[in-house]
Amino acid sequence: MQTFLKILFSLSGDRRKTCEEISTETLMSRTSVFRVLTNKLNKKKKFSKWVPHLLTDEQKDSRVNFSRNFLRRFQTEQKDFLGWIITGDETWVYSWDPETKLQSAEWRDFDEPRPEKVRRKQGALKVMHTIFFDMNKVILRWPVPIGTTINAQYYKKVLQDKFRPAIRKKRPRLLESGILFHHDNAPVHTARAVTDVLAGCKWELLEHPRYSPDLAPCDFYLFPKMKEHLRGQRFETEEDII
Repeated sequence: MQTFLKILFSLSGDRRKTCEEISTETLMSRTSVFRVLTNKLNKKKKFSKWVPHLLTDEQKDSRVNFSRNFLRRFQTEQKDFLGWIITGDETWVYSWDPETKLQSAEWRDFDEPRPEKVRRKQGALKVMHTIFFDMNKVILRWPVPIGTTINAQYYKKVLQDKFRPAIRKKRPRLLESGILFHHDNAPVHTARAVTDVLAGCKWELLEHPRYSPDLAPCDFYLFPKMKEHLRGQRFETEEDII
């Protein structure tokens, strides 16, 4: 028991310590330290997991509240609720994207080694696309002209000059029943010029918690699916990418 306490006390100050460091502090052999940690204390040294952001308690609560409200509305309004939602975002499409691990998988004999694949960067040539879609299909896919800065004024112009005509043509019923508009809270999307346009159109803006790509249908579902068949292909010009 005293041995266990020595090791636990050593770890209490720094859980990154090596067996050698604990061994020096506790005057035990490295082998004994390792055996006690793994076999007796059931501990394992784990590498850190990379995450985009560490959420605060307030941001976590915001996610929970948003999800509850979303479910409550779905239970009340059923499929009408989903049918009114239109979501959009921007994404880069590159002249070359490497295949996914799943796409490069091969059938091999049990005693054959795994295939090797060189990690390569994405192509230098790229085109940004603005895309809006609903539960049925893509409503608007607009390639941003090369060299154009995506700011609030440009996004406002896309909403007015490209998105509204596309809605009028492809989803005229939504102009009467109302649109539940969704995009993430990037500064371009939350600028006053943009929110004024949405308010003027009388579209309800769905809340989006901060740092929540798994709750943004574009990032979580649409873009990966649309780009999947482009991986491994090479495009020489912007026109080819578009």
